[in-house]
Amino acid sequence: MDRVYEHLATVLADKFEASAEEIQPQSTLEELGLDSLAVIELHLTLKEHWDIPLDDSGTTAQLTVDDVARSVQILLDRAAVE
Repeated sequence: MDRVYEHLATVLADKFEASAEEIQPQSTLEELGLDSLAVIELHLTLKEHWDIPLDDSGTTAQLTVDDVARSVQILLDRAAVE
């Protein structure tokens, strides 16, 4: 999951201008300055990068960085098995 977390942290810092110091596993997306539209954009960015069916229907700014990274990793693991 390290590569997923690292990529997520990079996207949050580069694309969404979140402070690198504030990007921690338990930081919520809201705490990092993402509003609901930015959260959807983040999911689309991750979906395209990893080519996974990441569903944004239950996505909120209350998700933590760790929550998002785990969701991506689960989908990557499933894709590897199929």
